[in-house]
Order: sequence, then C-alpha cells, then structure tokens
Amino acid sequence: MNLSRRYIDHPIGTSLVMAAILLAGIVAFVNLPIAALPAVATAGELAFRDGEKLTYRVSWAIVPGAGEITVNAARSAGDGGAPRLMVTTTTTTRRLARMLLPFDAEETCVFDLTSGHLLSLRETSVQREKRLETAVTFDHDRREATYAGPKSGGQPQLLQMPDGEPTDLIMGLLQTRAWNLPPGGSREALVLFANDFYELTVRHVGTEEVRTPLGTFRAAVLEPRMERTPPKGMFKRGSTVRVWIADDPRRLPVKFEVEFKIGKGTAVLESHTPPNSPGDATPPRP
Repeated sequence: MNLSRRYIDHPIGTSLVMAAILLAGIVAFVNLPIAALPAVATAGELAFRDGEKLTYRVSWAIVPGAGEITVNAARSAGDGGAPRLMVTTTTTTRRLARMLLPFDAEETCVFDLTSGHLLSLRETSVQREKRLETAVTFDHDRREATYAGPKSGGQPQLLQMPDGEPTDLIMGLLQTRAWNLPPGGSREALVLFANDFYELTVRHVGTEEVRTPLGTFRAAVLEPRMERTPPKGMFKRGSTVRVWIADDPRRLPVKFEVEFKIGKGTAVLESHTPPNSPGDATPPRP
C-alpha cells in the first residue's frame, strides 16, 4: 500500500492517517428547527448526551477492519460548577493496517452545556515513534481562538474566527445528527482544520439504505462543499466527504466516508450505547 507522505504526515493527525483518518471536517453543530435557522449557524443544543457511546469500524480501500473510532460523552463540571460535556474520541489502526502504520490518537472536546459552545479541544496522537499534541481554546465573545500545535511549532497562535459556530473535525462530522435538512437543502458551517478555519456548505444530496451490524437504516446523505470561498486543502485536491444520518428518532450517524485520489476510507457504526437516561436522548427534529 503506497501512501503519499503528505497524507501520512498530515498535521491534523487524527483525521488523515491511512485507514483511521476518514474524519475530514464537515459541519458545525446546532439543534434548531430549519425555519428558525439564520444564514450562519449559531450555538444550540448538543447532539450528544451524558453516557452515550458510538463505535465505528473503519475500512480503507480493500483493507477491511483497518481501524476503530470510539466516541464517548460524559457530563462534568467546569469552573464554578458550570455544566460541561466532555466528548472523547479515540482512533486506532488495527490488524494489517496496524502492522503497516501503528497509529493511536485521543481527542477531548469540552462543550458548555448552557450555551452549546465548543470551549476547547485537545488532541494527542502517536504514529510509530512520532508524538503530536494540539490544543485549541475558543473565545466566542472576542471571536478568537488560540491554537498551539505542529503548525505553530507548539507556540500559542491567535486565530480570528469567521462568523459561525466553530467545531472540530470529528465532532463536526458526527453532530450532523442534530440537523434535519430537507432533500436539496443546505446549511453553512465553520470547521477548524489545524490552525485554519474552513467555511463550508453542507448539502442534503440524497437518501440511501445503509447496512450496519446494528441493522439496515434509511439515511440522509450529507456532503460538505466549499462554495462560498475558493477551495483549499483536501477540497482543492478533489477529495469528497459524506455522512449518512439515520432517518429515525435516534438520528444515528451510521456511516461516513472520505475519498482521496489514493483511496477511500469508510466508517460504519458497529455499536451504540444510549445516554444515561431517556430524557438525555437526542430528540427527533420536526
């Protein structure tokens, strides 16, 4: 398997490494009725609840079971007891893919449960002997983010945030379950790739059936595109990303994939642990 070094050593770590990296950025998160949405997404109710867990089986090109992605949500308390939700995502290669490319990553996102804002994210990844660490904090009042990671030599770098609710790569992909785009509908989104914000348009491009170990789901297909600004990064290179959201009350993200010129990675939902109480479940949207 001959992989281009620019993908193996991609600075975002978690998202673009062989079979474990199909998490390319997509979308911001909100949980508002479509009729009430402004042109740019605003903060809203989170799409994950305390105790919820999602596990995905990752395949890359012709290599099945090449990796695993697990997402866990847990309630916590911030300064002064303010309610927070910590969402931790672990990514690892497995089997043959691990023999070719050992890779492990963990990312923790901290959300304010009152406002729905993403407050911070921290990621650590290990690829063979190479360890990378990234940390980002968000100041929503000042519309600024402070990044420290490989792209800044580990030093703090101040970023200006465009309009919209920022999200990280993995959470941006999975939190589309809080949306209810009609066929042909679209939503604007703001996604952070390393130290660069991408202004995306996410479109509902169709409906398909998806087979998973949990059963067969009828699902909406959502696809992010760079329509408002000139394409850059993976979008400029012709890569495409899609996520499938089940059309049922749980609105589970049952599948997502990213396609590069060097191959296609697919993640299929393997198991789901519901929130700790029925009241915490993600409600269906009108």
